[in-house]
Amino acid sequence: MIDIGVNLTNGQFDKDRAEVIDRAKAAGISALLLTGTNLEESRAVADYAATEPGFCYATAGIHPHDAKTFDDQSLTALRALAARPEVVAIGECGLDYNRDFSPRPQQDAVFEAQLELAAELQLPVFMHCRDAHDRFLEILAPWRARLPAAVLHCFTGSEAELRDCLALDLHIGITGWICDERRGRELQQLVQLIPANRLMIETDSPYLLPRDLSPKPTSRRNEPAYLPHIARRIAECRGEDPAALLAATTATSRAFFRI
Repeated sequence: MIDIGVNLTNGQFDKDRAEVIDRAKAAGISALLLTGTNLEESRAVADYAATEPGFCYATAGIHPHDAKTFDDQSLTALRALAARPEVVAIGECGLDYNRDFSPRPQQDAVFEAQLELAAELQLPVFMHCRDAHDRFLEILAPWRARLPAAVLHCFTGSEAELRDCLALDLHIGITGWICDERRGRELQQLVQLIPANRLMIETDSPYLLPRDLSPKPTSRRNEPAYLPHIARRIAECRGEDPAALLAATTATSRAFFRI
């Protein structure tokens, strides 16, 4: 199984990063995609992935929260990172109109610049969208045909939003949000609508610890070793055998990231 979204450079992993990797391998994880959210972290995840060849891969991008840091040198730096063999996608990029840590016009421009770069380099894109669905699609749609593949990670939207994304030939990343008996109810129903060849799974760790883990960890930190739990919950919601779901999502993820 492949975890397509791990924020491994997050400070919550500073004390035991190697042990987190060991636990992931022991849990049956076959690959991790380490998320780059700004230039500094994109370099850090690429450097770490290089120490775990064949198991860790990296993305390179600027998250909408960090769009305000984008300048004339940013695309040059991203292009250089994308040339590294361990970097397999552009992102995390997109829009976040919920927190607005960066001005919306700047978010829009930085998202589009990264889509253009991905199209130029023919790399897939790893995307974020929160409270910005219509504008997200408006910016993405003209580029979609020029991109080899695109995934909206950590999907938590409505049925209408899911259908819009599928109509645009997006892949969908599902996290432990689906394990939340309060916030995840709608997603538990919607996950059945995602075609098997568009579905990928992720922890988005250290965030989004599954609420129904038992026994509950002493820490609120999520980690890749909990991916099998998330996968079983997704399989249950889809009425599928967990082993079949894992085989399908692994194949889909390998094809998407070309790993």
